[in-house]
Amino acid sequence: MLPLKVTHNKAGRCVPVLLAALIFAGCTNQAPQTPAVNVQGAATGTSDYYLQQMQQSADDNKVDWQLLAIRAFLKEGKFPQANDQFAKLPQNLNDTQRQESRLLAAQLKIAQQDITGANALLRQIDTESLSKEQQVRYNQLLIATSRGLDLLRALIAQEPLLSQPADKQKNIDATWQALVQMTPEQVNNLVINADENTLQGWLDLLNIYKANGSDADMLKAGISDWQKRYPVNPGAKMLPSALSQIQNFQPSSTNKIALLLPLSGQAQAFANAIQKGFNDAKNGALAQPAAQPVEAAAPANDSPANPDAAVSPSAAPVEAPQIASAQPVAQSSASAQTAPAASSTQVQVYDTSTQPVDQVLAKAQQDGATLVVGPLIKGNVEKLADIQTPLNILALNTPETVQNRPNLCYFALSPEDEARDAAHHMWDQGKRSPLLIVPRNALGARVSKTFAAEWQTLGGNTVLQQQFGSTAELKQGINSGAGLSLTGTPIAAPSQQPQDVSIAGLTIPAPVQDTPASSAGSSVDSVYIIGSQSEMALIKPMLSMRVSSRSQVQMYASSRSYQAGAGQDYRLEMEGLQFSDIPLLSGDNPSLMQQAARNFNNDYSLVRLYAMGVDAWTLANRFNEMRQTPGAHIRGETGELSANQDCVINRTLTWNQYRQGQIVPAS
Repeated sequence: MLPLKVTHNKAGRCVPVLLAALIFAGCTNQAPQTPAVNVQGAATGTSDYYLQQMQQSADDNKVDWQLLAIRAFLKEGKFPQANDQFAKLPQNLNDTQRQESRLLAAQLKIAQQDITGANALLRQIDTESLSKEQQVRYNQLLIATSRGLDLLRALIAQEPLLSQPADKQKNIDATWQALVQMTPEQVNNLVINADENTLQGWLDLLNIYKANGSDADMLKAGISDWQKRYPVNPGAKMLPSALSQIQNFQPSSTNKIALLLPLSGQAQAFANAIQKGFNDAKNGALAQPAAQPVEAAAPANDSPANPDAAVSPSAAPVEAPQIASAQPVAQSSASAQTAPAASSTQVQVYDTSTQPVDQVLAKAQQDGATLVVGPLIKGNVEKLADIQTPLNILALNTPETVQNRPNLCYFALSPEDEARDAAHHMWDQGKRSPLLIVPRNALGARVSKTFAAEWQTLGGNTVLQQQFGSTAELKQGINSGAGLSLTGTPIAAPSQQPQDVSIAGLTIPAPVQDTPASSAGSSVDSVYIIGSQSEMALIKPMLSMRVSSRSQVQMYASSRSYQAGAGQDYRLEMEGLQFSDIPLLSGDNPSLMQQAARNFNNDYSLVRLYAMGVDAWTLANRFNEMRQTPGAHIRGETGELSANQDCVINRTLTWNQYRQGQIVPAS
């Protein structure tokens, strides 16, 4: 017989085992606990998890799990599976389930690009019965289906519903982006309610941004003042990311500038023109427009300004080309910003024709340069992507693939620049069905691709193109009397889709813009021509054979068509044609144009590069402002200059028109 102590210990060890057995035995007689389900709350699980719960549920919760599974499918981008489950939903839903199903249906419609259908479903939702989480999703769907004022209101309504600082910042950034993308006409036509104080605050901030974009200090002060006047505005508490950068803005150092140019070879003449403009701007040697009274702008007999001035290479003395205008060109303030007094900045020129660009940059850094202007040759600009340097660089060309680097900006005079500007100019004039007539070569292909891509970003659709060959082919067309038809083949442009919106865990497509009908099936209402002066002399008459005087088809051309030597006959032949060019060649500063034309024997190509050198000096001195300050712009000699997010300098050009043998500002 075992001792009593041993027996007691064995019994003690058996008690927990018996208790556990009794507990488990009791559990086998109960149904498994079903996790709580709430279709109005957050959905953090996977679609597989929700489908499993749906299959295991035998009560009313089955539909709730199914709705959560649809949400998960949408979040995971599995749209066919979401659509399949949505089709299997029963008809007899309760009110809460019906509201959720409408939210999901609207999200499905947006994914299918059915904006009209999504809007119809959103109008059926009772917003008062939505949970806070559902209200966030509802407003996100409104954001994805709205434009203009409705979009701003949806973003403003959503901000108080967001709790995470990161989500609030995204919302504020989206609100600001919607504002700055609106055209001046859209902003001026906004009609808001008297109690929309938040929206009014945002509009006032936009006005400050537009009015002071060319002066970083003024913009910074304006934003600070705005924050004091609108202390409860969400944007005052948390500035848009694009504007918060201004608070930390520091002017760029230009104690010593390295100017990288090809000083020998085929590009030497181009480099010389740029260097001349750069040095004239640095030394304060730019001729200024004379301050004249309005009456002095036109000749005493009120006849238009002499269009023959400075169009002959042998003309003496050299005069600036003049644009007939009711306003005195001397009133322009463009050169006031690009012609500062002589600077003490040291400029050292480096020849990129004799050594690799990486060695040139290393030598410039060793010599104490704080900023680099150049290189000019595209191949050298392409190599910058593989070169690590702390120097700020204003490249004088653009690579095929632009890199967004904090120390790099790109400034070029390119046909692509003009094509983008032409797209905006034609769009602003109400044109919606353009035809491009371009040379059958690499230049024509580049221009067509750029124009079509920019046209898409504006909301346009298909752009047509027609290519031409040599002047001999064009002359043959004239001799046959066939003319040029207003037809072409569609240009395949890369799709320019807006960025998706992702706030509070919900990712849905960004606002979809209304798109006009494809121009492939519509009558052409505008023609943009890339041709030299000699080519234009053949193309324009051939088009006129097909375009009646009562037609609404407007013709446009690039600066390629505007060169020295065009006489009265050419200007009469170009009647009605609008063409773009840099402000310097459009009469903004006649004194400086006279100076430049004299230096380069009226070679307009070199005058344009001279103006580029002038603007390169200004951009170098305002490098950090252009790189860091959204909305910064400069009235330059090559155009109205602004920078995109990659610090590619965009140019808005001047547009003129031939009218009765004169050149006048385009209306």
